[in-house]
Amino acid sequence: MPLAAPVPTIGQHALLVFLLQVAFLLLLALVLGRLAMRFRLPAVAGELSAGVLVGPSLLQPLLPGFSDWLLPQQAAQMNLLDAVGQLGVLLLVGVTGAEMNFALVRRRGLTAAKVSVAGLVLPLGLGIATGFLLPRSFVPAGTDPTVFALFLGVAMCVSALPVIAKTLLDMKLLHRDIGQLILAAGVVDDVAGWFLLSVVSAMATVGLTAGVVAQSVLYPVGVVLFAVVIGRPLVRAALRRAGRSQSAMPTVGTAVVLVLFGSAATQAMHLEAIFGAFVCGVLIATSGVVDPQKLEPLRTLVLAVLAPLFFATAGLRMDLTALARPAVLGAAVAVLFVAVAGKFGGAFIGSRLSRLNRWEALALGAGMNSRGVVEVIVAMTGLRLGILNTETYTIVVLVAIVTSLMAPPILRYAMAHVEEAAETRLGMDTRTAAAPEGTPDRGPDAVRTTEQRGDA
Repeated sequence: MPLAAPVPTIGQHALLVFLLQVAFLLLLALVLGRLAMRFRLPAVAGELSAGVLVGPSLLQPLLPGFSDWLLPQQAAQMNLLDAVGQLGVLLLVGVTGAEMNFALVRRRGLTAAKVSVAGLVLPLGLGIATGFLLPRSFVPAGTDPTVFALFLGVAMCVSALPVIAKTLLDMKLLHRDIGQLILAAGVVDDVAGWFLLSVVSAMATVGLTAGVVAQSVLYPVGVVLFAVVIGRPLVRAALRRAGRSQSAMPTVGTAVVLVLFGSAATQAMHLEAIFGAFVCGVLIATSGVVDPQKLEPLRTLVLAVLAPLFFATAGLRMDLTALARPAVLGAAVAVLFVAVAGKFGGAFIGSRLSRLNRWEALALGAGMNSRGVVEVIVAMTGLRLGILNTETYTIVVLVAIVTSLMAPPILRYAMAHVEEAAETRLGMDTRTAAAPEGTPDRGPDAVRTTEQRGDA
């Protein structure tokens, strides 16, 4: 029996182009990310801009020859870059899940639930309605309009917990009650968002029938139940064994293997791989046996290298020249308005129902309205599944960027009025006076505007 011919390795030229793609995009993403942070903007805005600059929006029209050499429109070549980006986003979602603090949700319980539910239901409904109202030219050929509308609804209702946390940290609000409440609601939003994305992705992959809809809902529920009953003790045992070493390497390696196996499992079920990555990340967070310091090398690698590279590759798919067409520009403005009105309005309403004053509600709305990282991941998922075309993908990523840029100035404005109101009520300057250490909390559903500020 003749031996099978060996699989050809990657060609020298293809490898050269791939290495230059990664080096060039990563360098540009890091530089622009740091530049964005210098202007007190989210780093993701600069990292996305790296891809936009070398994509069809700028480099292709200006230097088509160089663009075609660096980014050849060949599936085999671009798939190499996509594979690295997919690895980066799976580990990013896994790290995000591993940093979830469910104690926040328990402490802020009812208020966080009201803010999160209102901030999910209203934008979800408005996004679905918008998806049905957009012209059919924005729906890719072969995509069910209902699936497209459902996907747009999911894209409108997500929040970006990593961007929210970084914004609160930069503004020294992370340890304030208002910051903790925003984070608690963001945790609930993240869990619901990944669940909904997995459901809609399954519908897009398998088809839209009553049986598929039921299966799409039951499968994620089954994954969660399996994770809680069987996955948690297995993850705990694996991490406990890895943690016996003084080195961080076994823990990092075990965490990566768990996230990738979880991703593969949900991908095999026609759910999204990122759903499995997120679930495994949450299992790591709730295992109770991991020293957070041992996961720091993984977090550093993901945030410093893999995540910026993923966002740069995401920016490659944006075509801002499409906005020159009145129909696309009009759709972009409409979708952005719906996204802001739904998320901001929903969180504001939920806050007011929890008896927070209007400035506190404004701060909650601003924080929850930030889409950033999660929305970009959702958009990339939609593009890969064929639910979005280039125009709708560009619009959704623009929503992610604009809403992330909106959050810091609105939060500063709202918190200035929160502190001013507290000063008026208490006859003190809360911006310079700190609450005595050990001041008792007024309950999980109350926001102490005079709580001592903390900096992580």
